Amino acid sequence: MSTPAIEPPHRRRITSNAVGIGLATGAYALSFGAISVASGLSVLQTQTLSLLMFTGASQFALVGVLGAGGGAIAAVVTAWLLGARNGLYALSLAPILDVRGLRRLGAAQMTIDESTAMALAHPEPVQAARHAFWMTGLSVFVLWNIGTAIGALGAAAIDDPSSLGLDAAIPAGFIALLWPRLVGRSMWAVAIAGAVLALVLTPVLRPGLPVLAAGLVAFVASWLLGRRS
Repeated sequence: MSTPAIEPPHRRRITSNAVGIGLATGAYALSFGAISVASGLSVLQTQTLSLLMFTGASQFALVGVLGAGGGAIAAVVTAWLLGARNGLYALSLAPILDVRGLRRLGAAQMTIDESTAMALAHPEPVQAARHAFWMTGLSVFVLWNIGTAIGALGAAAIDDPSSLGLDAAIPAGFIALLWPRLVGRSMWAVAIAGAVLALVLTPVLRPGLPVLAAGLVAFVASWLLGRRS
């Protein structure tokens, strides 16, 4: 049985939404580019992160830890923990995308929050889900990298990028990412416990390690809640 095609109006709506998501994410990338340069990375290093790592929260975590004086290991582990969720997305998307060969590498790079959400929001027909995934992933990838370049070059043109106070944008960005996920008392309790632990450990541990400790709280809480349910 052949796979049903997408009706042209449906395809256009998906494409329009994908471009809109890419534009919004690209605007957010402006701050990442500027923050990364203000944290001590070069324009080339900043752009390489967006091209190869390509997961916003992990990128912000990496430059945030490095900018605060943390070690490379703490920065990489923090970024990895935040990016690990993309592996779970891949498990959900694998039967939908059904990619083979080199296309798997492209699909892996495009597997982010936005592309996953769009694909799962258009389950029928399967061609619509695939179109939503690829269009959103490509839109975000292109515009995220353009935004990164503009932000990084703009910050590099300033004698002292740290004078902009962009370090405050990193915690603000994480709060914006976290807030919509705080649904129910259990989530709030885990978030508060992690925040309190990070605040207590900040004066005694190197930058980046309090974040890892807070992540451990979330991991243990998830395991305990899973056993209880």
